[in-house]
Amino acid sequence: MLWLFAVLAVSVGVSLLRGGKLSNIAEIYARGWWLLFVGLGMQTAANFVNNDQREIAVWLVLLSYIPLLMVILLNQRLPGMWIAGVGILMNFTVIALNNGMPVLPEAFELAGGNIDNLTLDAKHVILDGSSRLPFLADIIPMPGSVISMGDVLLAVGLGVFVEDQLQQPLRLFRHRVQGLPGSAADERGA
Repeated sequence: MLWLFAVLAVSVGVSLLRGGKLSNIAEIYARGWWLLFVGLGMQTAANFVNNDQREIAVWLVLLSYIPLLMVILLNQRLPGMWIAGVGILMNFTVIALNNGMPVLPEAFELAGGNIDNLTLDAKHVILDGSSRLPFLADIIPMPGSVISMGDVLLAVGLGVFVEDQLQQPLRLFRHRVQGLPGSAADERGA
């Protein structure tokens, strides 16, 4: 997950270089944002499921995508959301077809892990010849982790969303209710 925070930090940096305002972070608004915590909570809970109960962990992960996709659907008109949605659907698909997220052992080793100590949690499986849609699996080595193409699209989509939100003009009112400067004076007839 460290790589995701790095992507978001780069998005903030790019936005600031392009004239964005850091103060807009407090004004970022997405409908149903609290559903993110539900989905991420379900994925976190899956990490604590014992390996002998992997079906429960896989179902928790698969069900966690429902609230995440609901956030995407509620905010589909916002920049970057459809890209993040495609990434989420890619991860959902490969996990559903393989009963867990396949992980390429060689990518794990390139990411700095010891292949002899590769222990998978209840929601991951080894990528092998029987894996379906292997190009969607965790095959991209990053320092300390291995990610999938779905993770990449999710990060890009979130980065585009954050960068766009920081580029927004000054809001006169909270929660995206736009007003025109001087509009109150016009109503008085002045």
